[in-house]
Amino acid sequence: MIYFKSDYTQGAHPQILKALVETNSEHTGTHTLDKYSDQAEALIKELIGRPDADVHMMIGGTPTNVCTIAAALRPYEAVVAPRSAHIYTHECGAVEKTGHKIIPMDPVDGKITPELIDKAWIEYEDDHTVLPRLLSISQTTELGSMYSLAELKALRAKCDERDMLLYIDGARLGAALTAPEADFTIKDIADIADAFYIGGTKHGLLLGEAVVLIHDAFKPYYRWIVKQNNAMLAKGRIIGIQFIELLKGGDDSLFYSIGHHMNAAALKVHKIFENIGCNFYSSSHTNQVFPILNKDLITHLQKDFDFYEWAPVEGRDDVMVTRFVTGFGTTTDDIEALAKAVADFEKGQA
Repeated sequence: MIYFKSDYTQGAHPQILKALVETNSEHTGTHTLDKYSDQAEALIKELIGRPDADVHMMIGGTPTNVCTIAAALRPYEAVVAPRSAHIYTHECGAVEKTGHKIIPMDPVDGKITPELIDKAWIEYEDDHTVLPRLLSISQTTELGSMYSLAELKALRAKCDERDMLLYIDGARLGAALTAPEADFTIKDIADIADAFYIGGTKHGLLLGEAVVLIHDAFKPYYRWIVKQNNAMLAKGRIIGIQFIELLKGGDDSLFYSIGHHMNAAALKVHKIFENIGCNFYSSSHTNQVFPILNKDLITHLQKDFDFYEWAPVEGRDDVMVTRFVTGFGTTTDDIEALAKAVADFEKGQA
């Protein structure tokens, strides 16, 4: 079986494992109060050009979202997010469990617009309703699309107008930063967002994310919130060690190398389906590809490939939206095998 189902079904990049093995016998502090977590924090602050930021090593994406949102909001304050957002669709109500309603808006190609923020405020406008206080977006989006620098700045301006905080889920931030169309840098992200995280779990790490808190609203007693929400890893140095290995080297780091590799592989996957005339569910040019496939082709590919049947197509019973995802371990052989399988199916239909 060849896997295109997710970018974290494999363990970890060999360089990450090597760093963990080399430090395995050391004794350090616990709960991310250790020299490696401190080094990773310093490295990230330098990378983003924000010595004023607080950086925390986190165990995964869902606890990062829960803790960061809970840290900034009062009980009567709510989150505006795309209806497709991970916090709304795939986190089992974890954010809302902490007492913060999510206001879902129907996105445009997976993205929130300033107009949608205004629309959220039409419904939530007085003391009988929750107050929209934080905008949560993902870069890349859940559909693999990206916000341009201009779009991010427009959201920042609207948040300032509405006195809202801007939080960016960066589970696939490495894929966004290395996409051919990317016109922003990680320093731009740090300048625009009030808080964001650098995803590691989907970017070659065994586990872990690094959350970056810019605005003071997120900072006080953040570790207390992490502990209370069962998100504090006792052997926290494991996350710090991985982020040092991932980010060291600046523009030549493993972080950017993996991103370029995943996106290049996804572009080849995209072309395989584009060449047979497929339509696509989103404008993604990052490591998630959403071809709309004939169900007979899906059945043919499922013999040898693992991928998602993502969503039905309204009014069509013969096709399905699928998702193919590339990761650090996607190989040329994997892509060539997919190309051959699609070509074989096409020949059989001729």
